[in-house]
Amino acid sequence: MPAQSAPSRPPRQTRRRSYDQYCAAARALDAVGDRWTLLIVRELLAGPRRYTDLHADLPGVSTDMLAGRLKDMESAELVTRRRLPPPASAYVYELTDRGRELLPVLRALAAWGAPALDEPRPTDAVRAHWFAIPLLGALEGLGAKVVQVTLDEGEFHVRAGGDGQGEYGGAAYGDGPAADAEVRLRTDAATCRALVAGELTLAEAVESGRVELQEPTEIHVP
Repeated sequence: MPAQSAPSRPPRQTRRRSYDQYCAAARALDAVGDRWTLLIVRELLAGPRRYTDLHADLPGVSTDMLAGRLKDMESAELVTRRRLPPPASAYVYELTDRGRELLPVLRALAAWGAPALDEPRPTDAVRAHWFAIPLLGALEGLGAKVVQVTLDEGEFHVRAGGDGQGEYGGAAYGDGPAADAEVRLRTDAATCRALVAGELTLAEAVESGRVELQEPTEIHVP
């Protein structure tokens, strides 16, 4: 009696990428609802980034996961990949106009999540520029085009009008100092958390000395 061959395996099913619901919220989540996607958007709102830079500022993401998410985001036309001219000769990822339209979404999420921030957990990574998006409103209220903030953890700056169409190519904020900053502040992460949570206004933080005005030394703080 001839030996029976093993039954063939059914073809592997690919993971569904859609909720298949005729709903605007569902369509949005089809594109940005996967883990890490919106945090990649957060990083790219600071401007074009190399893959290695993204990986460094997204602690916890694996290289395979990051590569996969970036590929998905390219397919969804949220990001593009381009090569920098010599002598850099490196590839960078940057948001498309549609990707930059997610800034209000990140701002709303930051405002909603602020009450849960509390004190940093022992396992929490911290980057100074992660405070930029939740503080955009308060810092834009200073009336300056560019505001630089220095923390013990690093520096970041915000640019008023970073909407994807303006002078700075849509970068709402940037990691590191800004040579063209009109206002420079120094504070700490705890004060940033209090400002984000609404426990403290910027004027109160300046008056109490928790925010130090480095340049100019006097400015009207609403």
